[in-house]
Amino acid sequence: MSKLKNLIWLTLFCAAPAWAGAQKYEPLSASVQANLHKAISDRPVDSRFLGTPAARAWIGEMSRRLTRRVADPEFREDLLGTVYYEASRAGLEPDMIMGLMEVESGFRKYAVSTAGARGFMQVMPFWIDLIGTRDHNLFNLRINLRYGCTILRHYVDIEKGDLFRALGRYNGSLGQPEYPNMVLAAWKNHWAFEPVGKQALAGN
Repeated sequence: MSKLKNLIWLTLFCAAPAWAGAQKYEPLSASVQANLHKAISDRPVDSRFLGTPAARAWIGEMSRRLTRRVADPEFREDLLGTVYYEASRAGLEPDMIMGLMEVESGFRKYAVSTAGARGFMQVMPFWIDLIGTRDHNLFNLRINLRYGCTILRHYVDIEKGDLFRALGRYNGSLGQPEYPNMVLAAWKNHWAFEPVGKQALAGN
């Protein structure tokens, strides 16, 4: 029985997704480090923002599409609300983040890559030392999404808005087209959604 439990543990917690990569450590200036630290500061998801018609429409449609991958409806709604909020907060498309998560982790909360990247968005642990605090757990849903969206936004800014190159940086495969193409294809083919109307994420 103990061997079976160990096998289940390894399968659930240590299996690496096919395209999970690893952000590469790059020294940050003090100002950039401070800004990123501020961006991941621990603030809860704003329930008022998630109650808007645009948010409810997006979450409802994505929940329908995600049902086969995430069976628990309560957790599915929590996941999607967090994706919508954190992506919007970082100035990213929530649909695109869904494509990234599909490719990086297959929507597995406890996914771990061979390089040690963790969770839904496959965040490398060195980011905790760079911009976070020691008590941050990258397997926590909200922390993982906040780090992932903040890091990707950082790469988009470095690449002057070039999402293709930013995705390459995120995966640690800058200059190689396979990963960005896979994320963009997953976004377009599985998660693209035309919202009724977008509302600014005020106060963040």
